Amino acid sequence: MLSFFKIAAQTIKVFILFTGCTILFYYGIMWVNEEYQNYHRYDEPKGAAIKVSNMVEGNSSFERLILFYLNGE
Repeated sequence: MLSFFKIAAQTIKVFILFTGCTILFYYGIMWVNEEYQNYHRYDEPKGAAIKVSNMVEGNSSFERLILFYLNGE
């Protein structure tokens, strides 16, 4: 009978540890989500930013495909 109480106590300890870690992980994920939710990645840059892409009009689809393979982009 004593071993039954030891097993029950160990089971309760593991359950409490698992529940605590799950709650900690959940609130950690919620904190990270809240931190990056208001982060605006696509805002216009401030300062002396310049456009670096060179869009050439009139390229055929084949030329664009060859350029894609050559640049690896």
